[in-house]
Amino acid sequence: MGTDGTVRRVVVTGMGLVSPLGHDVASSWEAMLAGRSGGGPVTLFEATEEFACRIACEVKDFDPLDYIERKEVKRYDRVSQFAVAAAAQALEAAGLEGVPEGEDPKRYGVIFGSGIGGIATFEEQHRRFLEGGPRRVSPFFIPMFIPDMSAGYISMRWNLQGPNYATVSACASSAHAIGDAMRHIRHGDADVMVAGGAEATITPMTFAGFSAMKAMSTRNDDPAGASRPFSADRDGFVMGEGAGALVLESLEHALERGAPILAEIAGYGLSADAYHITAPPPDGYGAQNAMRMALAYAGAAPEEVDYVNAHGTSTMADAIETHAIKEVLGPHAYETVVGSTKSMTGHLLGAAGALEAIVCVQACRDGKIPPTINFTGPDPACDLNYAHDGMVERPVSLALTNSFGFGGHNVCLAIRRWEG
Repeated sequence: MGTDGTVRRVVVTGMGLVSPLGHDVASSWEAMLAGRSGGGPVTLFEATEEFACRIACEVKDFDPLDYIERKEVKRYDRVSQFAVAAAAQALEAAGLEGVPEGEDPKRYGVIFGSGIGGIATFEEQHRRFLEGGPRRVSPFFIPMFIPDMSAGYISMRWNLQGPNYATVSACASSAHAIGDAMRHIRHGDADVMVAGGAEATITPMTFAGFSAMKAMSTRNDDPAGASRPFSADRDGFVMGEGAGALVLESLEHALERGAPILAEIAGYGLSADAYHITAPPPDGYGAQNAMRMALAYAGAAPEEVDYVNAHGTSTMADAIETHAIKEVLGPHAYETVVGSTKSMTGHLLGAAGALEAIVCVQACRDGKIPPTINFTGPDPACDLNYAHDGMVERPVSLALTNSFGFGGHNVCLAIRRWEG
């Protein structure tokens, strides 16, 4: 609560991004607006023909030494390298090099999600264990593997002593992180939060597992065109990797220090399907509940929504999400642009929500909505405006972004343009 007893508004004052399309927000955003695909053959491991899926949206040419000292890098799994890089960018953009002199570090916190955590470290250490026994396992194995360590590294690096934890809810992880961080600020637990998520799961075991579920695209001869949300012939998602971070701040605190205000986190909806371990219910009632809750939280009517950044994974669930959007927005759904940036970035799993929240902030700021690329033909069940013809220029006052995870986790964030 604010000093006068009112619920505090929460704004975004900095953002950072490491994605398959670029190593920062500006380059990734430019690539999205241009409709560029981050897809290509897997290079991070030897993807032989035994793997049904051999394509991914990898982060290319990333150098962790740009953000982490050489002696420390070997103690960071790739997932935490991405996380610290994104957080460093976000804090710099917010004009914060840490907790300003004279402020209480307990008022600064971190919530950073990951669906899987340091799986590459787990696989490598398991290989060492099988080949050489227990003594070959690194003392850094557990700290490198556990999903909360990115949040820990960020808090230690910048002395952020407030609320600090990781959200682990599959592909909803970083959206939960942003929503929870917003709530901590609104209710007075903190003034500033670094929130987001990271994922680095382009590994043999991850690919074997998702392929066994038949969840991933097998268009190995067309990696750039394989992620095709809402198209009739979509056949599964394409794995991505990276991290997104947002600095969230109470409006009062941001104004007091003259921070750049990029957008407002206006609403947060969360729900459970309570239905199936991986599949959403046919009518998407859990997704509907999350979207309705986000709108109510924001005090917004369905007719105010200009853009929905859909979960849109290029799976059969795209039709269920489309139905849910129509149920929530009613006839206005046909006036709203509904897009999936996963057509370009692939699916960043636990980091997807953070990346896509950043997309919504950018859309609100620039009045530009990225396209959904790789459209090959209409699915009658997917009949909304998905920006298949290219980037859409229109004012965006209110955007929704959906994130849904295995286990039936649903999150919707409502992001409002900052009017000053």
